[in-house]
Amino acid sequence: MSNLTFASLALPQALVENLTGMGYTEMTPIQAASLPKILSGKDIIGQGKTGSGKTAAFGLGILGKLEVKRFRVQSLVLCPTRELADQVAGEIRKLGRSIHNIKVLTLCGGVPFGPQLGSLEHGAHIIVGTPGRVEEHLTKGSLKLDDLTTLVLDEADRMLEMGFQPALDAIVAFAPKQRQTLLFSATYPKQIEAMAAALMQNPELIKVESSHNNLSISQHFFKVNSNADRLQAVKRLLLAHKPVSSVVFCNTRKETQEVADALHDAGFSVLALHGDLEQRDRDQTLVRFASKSVSVLVATDVAARGLDIDALDAVINYQLAHDVDTHTHRIGRTGRAGSSGIACSLFNDQDGYKMGLLEDMLGGTIEPEALPDEAVLQQMPPKPPMVSLWIDAGKRQKLRAGDVLGALTADQQLGRDHIGKISLFDDWAYVAVRMDIVKIALSMFSQGIKGRNIRVRQVS
Repeated sequence: MSNLTFASLALPQALVENLTGMGYTEMTPIQAASLPKILSGKDIIGQGKTGSGKTAAFGLGILGKLEVKRFRVQSLVLCPTRELADQVAGEIRKLGRSIHNIKVLTLCGGVPFGPQLGSLEHGAHIIVGTPGRVEEHLTKGSLKLDDLTTLVLDEADRMLEMGFQPALDAIVAFAPKQRQTLLFSATYPKQIEAMAAALMQNPELIKVESSHNNLSISQHFFKVNSNADRLQAVKRLLLAHKPVSSVVFCNTRKETQEVADALHDAGFSVLALHGDLEQRDRDQTLVRFASKSVSVLVATDVAARGLDIDALDAVINYQLAHDVDTHTHRIGRTGRAGSSGIACSLFNDQDGYKMGLLEDMLGGTIEPEALPDEAVLQQMPPKPPMVSLWIDAGKRQKLRAGDVLGALTADQQLGRDHIGKISLFDDWAYVAVRMDIVKIALSMFSQGIKGRNIRVRQVS
């Protein structure tokens, strides 16, 4: 099944040609298993890890059946976080760029309500949003689902963990009973079974293995006695392996912030990612980490869901995950796309039950390893290769990525290899530059961007 080409599907030719132009020819396992059924109208429960290609699976399913001339909301995609909603909307727009006049609209919390009202008045074909804000629009009557044909719940397990069940129930009450429902989840706990039974008509479960090869992930387990030992262990592992990008997973928001603060005090380039952050701070944290201007991200599972980071070098489990599926999802963030990765897990005597489950999964006894020598603690933590610069203009000011790149390379002192990720938001933007050319970059921006004086500063 995994060798099927997109051309073999009942998709409009323009979509297939666009996929070819994007370099997509063969389907991933979850796409090959689910897309024919989605296009035939079946309800699907898709279980797959981050990076498995599920967004393209339901995105192409939506686009393949879209009636562009009917300017009504035909599909609704619900996501647990704004970041994931933005990623999904962006992917659907890329997949559907060969379809003229298609409108994909995001409705998420953490941004002003008013502009969303204006956008909804102009209509849309596809809505991608978070449950709370979508429910709010439905209640106020600014969003209508009378013409809805497809409802997608992406990362359904995390939506339940985040307490969105009441909002989901309310949204479904506004949706037509005759519709296609697609539910995607990285894990499949009992709550998902119950949700599927309530929302779906004879759904088919499609489960695919992670898209990475287990051989590309080197798993290591280390026994610790106390939280002080855990922190020392994390420092020793980071100093010994020197990952350019690593995620340290904690089980609570409080612990996440405490670990990040302790690593910061020890000189590490580190940020925390958890549910207590304001949206703007969360956006900046994700951009800086993705841009490699911060080396270590300490995060909870819920906050890290939807994290779109290429080439993650290491994952450290400060505490073991609550279940095997979550453990697998955590470590699957490294060793992707054929790259190698390392996963380090810390445990103590109270973790016997969790370790037993992991041994069942791995098919053998887990022997704890010795931590790197204590002497590594005398080393200075490595600096990240990039620095993020904040730009006081964004999409609403008609700023484009090409404008930022042009301003930096105008006198040819800097080339494309000096410049990293450029991220545009509504009213501001970020660009990553190599650490050794920060002063040159700031001097280039002091001359303006496309003739406009725009404030630029280094993010620290």
